[in-house]
Amino acid sequence: MKKTFFLSLVMLFLASLSSAQEAKYQLSSHILDINKGMPVAHVKIGLSKKDANGQWVFVDEKFTDENGRVKNFLKQDNNSDNQGIYKLTFYTAPYFKKLGEESFYPFVEVVFQIKGKNHYHVPITLSPFGYSTYRGS
Repeated sequence: MKKTFFLSLVMLFLASLSSAQEAKYQLSSHILDINKGMPVAHVKIGLSKKDANGQWVFVDEKFTDENGRVKNFLKQDNNSDNQGIYKLTFYTAPYFKKLGEESFYPFVEVVFQIKGKNHYHVPITLSPFGYSTYRGS
């Protein structure tokens, strides 16, 4: 009985360590194809930040996962200050080309501002001839 109890305590402690060490990110995104009602997988999204001189500086780029999401832009910890003006560039042309569909937008750029430490979710809904964006949660 004592051995089982001790083992349970050790497993609980190890589980708390692994969750405590998980990285947190301040920015996520998502692409939804509204013609299909489906997430858009394997699309490159670039992230840039406007510097003090008004120039865009590359920060990162990722590809959407099978659910059309990127969850890990802008690592966040006690020392990070991610405030500023950012731009997400969604490279949509290869997606539509792969579908054999003509598209009006070869890419979509969304500019937004991060203030404070809150999480920001900046998704787009997409069709070959239109897109929309909003601040999600």
